Amino acid sequence: MLTAEILNAPRELRHAFFTREGGVSAAPYDSLNCGYGSGDDRGRVSENRARALRLAALHPDSLVTAYQTHSTRVAVVEEPPPAGQWPRVDAFVANRPGITLGILTADCAPVLLADPDSGVIGAAHAGWRGALDGVVGETVAAMARLGARPQRIAAAVGPCIGKDSYEVGPEFPGPFLAQGAARARFFRPAARAGHFLFDLAGYVAALLAEAGVETIEVLPFDTCADPERFFSWRRTCHEGGTAYGRLLSAIALEG
Repeated sequence: MLTAEILNAPRELRHAFFTREGGVSAAPYDSLNCGYGSGDDRGRVSENRARALRLAALHPDSLVTAYQTHSTRVAVVEEPPPAGQWPRVDAFVANRPGITLGILTADCAPVLLADPDSGVIGAAHAGWRGALDGVVGETVAAMARLGARPQRIAAAVGPCIGKDSYEVGPEFPGPFLAQGAARARFFRPAARAGHFLFDLAGYVAALLAEAGVETIEVLPFDTCADPERFFSWRRTCHEGGTAYGRLLSAIALEG
């Protein structure tokens, strides 16, 4: 379990970026796989989720996750939905204690946000597509509608694929550069001619800043390069596999 310094201080917050360690799943999902959509045994996934939340001193029944589709849709959560009835969104916001917002990733960037002064929290799933389309800004805007102020929000970008691991093709930078020439700083040449290395975490942090967030922390972990601690879709593909686990990131207001 990893945490962000900027989210540790407020006593009313609980949060965690969980690793793949400490669960009950067998290979290739070993061991703390928290994704029902992974193909793993559902009973084992449920136990993994319960173990993770207990480790963070949260009630397992408080967890809300989504059917993530790399969209910009944000849901306001007032109470956990019935088991299995997950909304098709890629971000959540809430202003009630007793609700744990959860994001599942395996290279995409999980973003946890909080404005403790207003009692508003958020969580976003930011892969390259969702980030490019605006999920980060939409999450901050949804928090503001609940009473948060962007300049008071603290946001942490959790473990995701690192800038030394994320090789992309020659067509990839175009849509980002269309947002402005300054986006070029998130790309550098790769060893393969015509290809680039993309800094996803840096890009997400920049989007947070552009949305008015002033307190931002990026955790320095590369999911693709660390098989002992993290699941990675890209690493699995490079190794010729198709099945991989999902990492859970979660945030809650204490009741």
